[in-house]
Amino acid sequence: MYQFCVSGAAKGTSVEEGKALARSAGRAIAAAGHSLMTGATTGLPNYSAMGYKEAGGKMSLGLSPASTKVEHVVKYRLPTESYDTILFTGLHYVGRDSLLITSADAVVSIGGRMGTLHEFTIAMETRTPIGFLQGAGGISEEIQQILNILPDLHKELVIFENDPDELVAKMTKLLNKLHKPYRYVYN
Repeated sequence: MYQFCVSGAAKGTSVEEGKALARSAGRAIAAAGHSLMTGATTGLPNYSAMGYKEAGGKMSLGLSPASTKVEHVVKYRLPTESYDTILFTGLHYVGRDSLLITSADAVVSIGGRMGTLHEFTIAMETRTPIGFLQGAGGISEEIQQILNILPDLHKELVIFENDPDELVAKMTKLLNKLHKPYRYVYN
């Protein structure tokens, strides 16, 4: 159906606070029949990929900042196990973030730090719907303040929710509304 990207902290306190949420988000995306994309990194994105695979998700794609699998594993020390395939972009983190968000139909963001904030700004610039799964701390908890001080953001594309299944359902409903004339493309 849709390509859902999960974004979030690769390390730090929000990983411990959010790993169960991230796994649940992956399971919710799989249960809804969507494909999963992440930055092929550690932490919350990887936990979401684990949950997705545990729930029998059909297609998980990781977009790596590395140029090769060797660089992905040895230099960046990133996981491979929870992905059906990994695209080795060679774009480092900043370029990988841009490709990841612009390739997704929607983004689920959990916890996070600077990279998650970067992915949020890309989503806003490209009008990609983004949902924040609350409860893991990090930058995700501060986004509402950012929305209040920046008047030209597309606030109708931002959803806040505490429950992963509810968030995926709300995001799917928003995507169905946005893509109504093109629904045949997503079937």
